[in-house]
Amino acid sequence: MMPQRVRLQLEAAAQHPTSIIGCQVRREPPDSTERYTRWINQLAPDQLLTQVFTSNGPTVIMPTWFCSRAWFSHVGPFDEGGQGVPEDLLFFHNHLRKGGGVIRVDQSLLLYRYHPNAATRSVLETTIWTHRVRFLEERVLPHWAAFTIWNAGRQGRRLYRSLTAEARRKVVAFCDVDEKKIRKGFYCYEDSQERPKPRVPILHFRAARPPFVICVKLVSVRCSHSRGHASTVRLVQAPVVGSQTSDMQPDIHALGLGRLRGAAGYGERWSPLSGGRPGCRRRPPWRPHKMGCTSVK
Repeated sequence: MMPQRVRLQLEAAAQHPTSIIGCQVRREPPDSTERYTRWINQLAPDQLLTQVFTSNGPTVIMPTWFCSRAWFSHVGPFDEGGQGVPEDLLFFHNHLRKGGGVIRVDQSLLLYRYHPNAATRSVLETTIWTHRVRFLEERVLPHWAAFTIWNAGRQGRRLYRSLTAEARRKVVAFCDVDEKKIRKGFYCYEDSQERPKPRVPILHFRAARPPFVICVKLVSVRCSHSRGHASTVRLVQAPVVGSQTSDMQPDIHALGLGRLRGAAGYGERWSPLSGGRPGCRRRPPWRPHKMGCTSVK
C-alpha cells in the first residue's frame, strides 16, 4: 500500500464512521484485468451502492477496505468457512443490511497484484450467483409488485428459475431484441410443480414496462490474461419514469444482474462455463454482442 493510505482513509472514516472506506488501485501486471480495474476505479459515488448486484462483487474491493473497529464488530465477523466461501461478499452484504455506507478515496493507494492461483478463484460462480439472487430478493423485489426480466435467453431464464416461487410470480414478462425469441411468444417453466405450468410472455423491449432486472452480455473483449467472452452486466438507470423503486435504490428503474466471465469478473474468477482455462492466447477480433441494450443509459 502507498505511504499515505492509512492517513487518507482514516480521515474519511472519521467523517463516515459507519462506512467501509475503499480506494482506487493500480494493477500488477498493469493489463491483467483492465475491465475490472476500470470498474473498481471509475464507479461514481452513487454507483457504489447501486452496482452492488453485479457479478463483480463488492463495489470497493476487500484489499482496500478500512473502517473503525467498532463498526467491524457491529457487522462482523467474517465467515470463516474456509475455501470456497466468499467471505468478503457476505460481509459486504451484511454491512449494507445494517445500514452501512460505501465511500471511496479517489486516489490510487494500493498495488493490487493479479495472482492466477489466488484463493478467491476457489469460490464457485454458482455460489456467488445464489448469494446475489437472494440479496436481490431481500433488498429490492419486496418493493416491486411486478417486474420484467431483460433477456429471454439463457441468463434471463436462469434468473427466473433461481427465484423463489413468490418472486417468480412477480415476473410479468421477459423482453428481448432477438426476433426468434420474440416470435416464440412465451417462456414455459417446464420444471415448475405448478399446474398449469407458468408461461411468461416474451416482448420486444420497446413494448416492455419497467422496472427491469437486466441480465445480458454487453460486449465481448480481448484480455491478455483471459480468454472467452467477458460480459459486463451492470446496474443501470433506464430512460423511464414512474416505476416502483426500493429504499436502497431510490432512483433506479433497472437492476443489472448477471455473470461477468473471464478474468475481469468478481475476484478475477475464471468461470468454468466460459470454456477453456485462463491464459494468454491469440483470439480473433471481438464484435459487440447483439444484446447491447443501446436504449439503456
